[in-house]
Amino acid sequence: MKIIILSVSLLGFFLSGTAFAQTETSGKEKVYKATHTKSTELKHTKLKVNFDYQNEQMNGEEWLTASPYFYPSDSLVLDAKGMLIHEVAMDRGGNRTPLKYHYGDNVLTINLDKIYNRNQDYTVYIKYTSRPNVVEAQGSPAKGLYFINSSGKDPDKPTQIWTDGESEFSSVWFPTIDKPNQKTTQEIYMTVPDKYLTLSNGVLKESQKESGNMRTDHWVMNQRHSVYLFFMGVGEYSVVKDKWRDVPIDYYVEKEYEPYARQIYGNTPEMMEFFSKKLNYDYPWAKYSQISGRDYPSVAMENTTATLHNTAVLQKPGQLIDENKWEEYIAHELFHHWFGDLVTAESWSNLTINESFANYSQYLWNEYKYGKDQADYHLMSNLNKYFNSPSDFKKDLVRFSYDVPEDTFDVVSYEKGGGILHMLRNYLGDDAFFAGISDFLKTYEYKNAEAQQLRLSFEKVSGKDLNWFFNQWYYGSGNPKLNYSYTFEPAKKQVEIIVNQTQDLPFEFPLAIDVYDNGKPKRYNVWVKAQAKNTFSFNASGKPDLVNINADGILLSEITDKKTPEQNLIQFTHSKEFLSRYKALAGIKDDVNNPASVKLLSAALKDPFFRVRIKALEILDLTNSNQNKNLAADVEKLATHDPRTLVQAAAISALAKTKNKKYLPLFEKGMNEVSNAVKVNSLIAIWATDPSKTKTLISKVDLSQASKDVIIKMLPIVVENKIDSQMQYIVPIVAFYPLVKPNNPELGKVAEEGFNRIMETDNIAATEGIVKILNQAKSQMVKNVETKKAIYNMLEAGLLKKNEALKNNLQNKESINKQVAALKQVIEEYK
Repeated sequence: MKIIILSVSLLGFFLSGTAFAQTETSGKEKVYKATHTKSTELKHTKLKVNFDYQNEQMNGEEWLTASPYFYPSDSLVLDAKGMLIHEVAMDRGGNRTPLKYHYGDNVLTINLDKIYNRNQDYTVYIKYTSRPNVVEAQGSPAKGLYFINSSGKDPDKPTQIWTDGESEFSSVWFPTIDKPNQKTTQEIYMTVPDKYLTLSNGVLKESQKESGNMRTDHWVMNQRHSVYLFFMGVGEYSVVKDKWRDVPIDYYVEKEYEPYARQIYGNTPEMMEFFSKKLNYDYPWAKYSQISGRDYPSVAMENTTATLHNTAVLQKPGQLIDENKWEEYIAHELFHHWFGDLVTAESWSNLTINESFANYSQYLWNEYKYGKDQADYHLMSNLNKYFNSPSDFKKDLVRFSYDVPEDTFDVVSYEKGGGILHMLRNYLGDDAFFAGISDFLKTYEYKNAEAQQLRLSFEKVSGKDLNWFFNQWYYGSGNPKLNYSYTFEPAKKQVEIIVNQTQDLPFEFPLAIDVYDNGKPKRYNVWVKAQAKNTFSFNASGKPDLVNINADGILLSEITDKKTPEQNLIQFTHSKEFLSRYKALAGIKDDVNNPASVKLLSAALKDPFFRVRIKALEILDLTNSNQNKNLAADVEKLATHDPRTLVQAAAISALAKTKNKKYLPLFEKGMNEVSNAVKVNSLIAIWATDPSKTKTLISKVDLSQASKDVIIKMLPIVVENKIDSQMQYIVPIVAFYPLVKPNNPELGKVAEEGFNRIMETDNIAATEGIVKILNQAKSQMVKNVETKKAIYNMLEAGLLKKNEALKNNLQNKESINKQVAALKQVIEEYK
């Protein structure tokens, strides 16, 4: 999974829809990106490495075994980014013969000692130095090998090393053919200080003590996998052991989180069993480990047998009691061990083979573990990410032109791709869909594949021609945009429904239509042809109470309709599908005081699915006397007795709007709950009801790992009360206040006040947080002149305030001087 989140996860939100937002270059010539031509077949990669922490470099030796792929060859061409090459030789059982080579433009070309034929193996020895910081300086967004706090100067951050090879950055730390259609076995000898643990692909074969408190760990991977999935991790971790059947599972966690490791990762064995049975293909690797890396800028990465997570995976009881926000990502990365690691996309154009399936695994896990409503909520949330990204609408799922491989890692490959698989599953039926998947895995195990081969497996199993589906959804772009109308003909006792497609290119697809006759729905499954207008007629006793198209929520589409509160009440009451209930509930938001809307809200507050209860609590308004009379008692019960703490928190927010002091004891009680959500919403409720109590209670809220939504909620409280100890946690918003303002002037104003407060005081943690986030965001921010200028002006003004603080706070001169220096450095980056 390669969704870049930075540590500034709000950056995309800030940039979208503002004057600073970038637009795609129109009229840009599309260049076909062919699958990499295989001139050489990698067979085995053996590495011996040690680390220069001071200079953030790695010393490496490599023994690379390969052969010509088909045609005879006397050369070997390798990717090797930013390296120093010290020696290249032919290795025959330890006897080395120097070879001529040329190294330039990150490519190492080696002249072999003779012409080799297909399947005639040779082993080349390379001695080199990896210099990841040189790669970063050359403008790459990633550098493959990362040293974290290598000097150990930051007391609040552990020293770690981790790698991230996707898309083509393994060649930063070892010479290789850095393309997804190259697979090889591997072994790695890692020499590290004895206090550190190591992790790599495969299994730890042996560990040897060395002089000087060092140790060499030997990791061996006997199954072929793509080079971008190679991994090394080094650091101080606690290892919590688990297993699935006879397969060992290890959770590498920072020591602080050892007590919570099983709460975070503990569903992994059950996931492995579920996926193994669902796919009719047992987990194919010798072990499975999961580790987190500080400053990792993506969500997670499915390195074979050694998944790397962002540190947001590390959660404490206050978060976990609300929900394990990382559980879907844990499932996603595990599923990659079938789709991505076992069978790998042969090119980045076919990334859907990896990422669409991993995305859909989150639906499958939710459906199995938590029920269909939870799975459908996940699907809806995912597709909304796609629908809210219009710049991606013209991208094919399988796309053969892009600027850099990272361009394919987007909402089309992930969220839309998962929705497309859901449609295909429902068209084929579960038995054929999962049998097709199993056939695909068994046919291409430990190999590469493309989307057409996936189609052939589904066709082989089902007997159905699927070109129509793949041409639309895999090799085409966009989605159906529908509106509809209906009339009733009394003489024929029929309802006629007209479904219009308003997008440029019509689709064909199955569609579920519910016709509500005398208050009860009857389901009709129709086939919509690839034409702008489709007409369907059904028998009915009278004019329908309402018509609900895409009633099963399966079609990936945008539908324009307008229902009355009375119709939404009928739809909510009689629909079993989550999406129909949720849309009916959302449909009343502009008319919540209608008697039918109040009835709908009352029913939604009792819905068995907690997300529906939360949505109702967000929509209702207890300051309205009629709603208060009919709903307040139910809301009070949810605030105190709902089994889901997220519902309790939402109910507390709903009560807070009344500013009724009779709820203060409830809010104060909430400050002592374990749940972070309940605590945060209780504090906000107290702030709204009796602000004088806020300052003494804010210390009970832990913002150190708060979500962006929590930070946004807490921002006004922290800023207005001048809670300097919490300022460092609101940095992800205040550091971008010039970008917030155009979208949300009120939030932007408070964020600006927070920035100024940090600049006017000796708050080294908050100041350094701003510097760090702006440095991390630099590659995105400097692409647009206006954005860059806005941040530069903000920093210049901040520097003036910090210098003024230096004059007024001489007792902390050293600390503020350090902050001034850090600000000057980041200003240079944005100049």
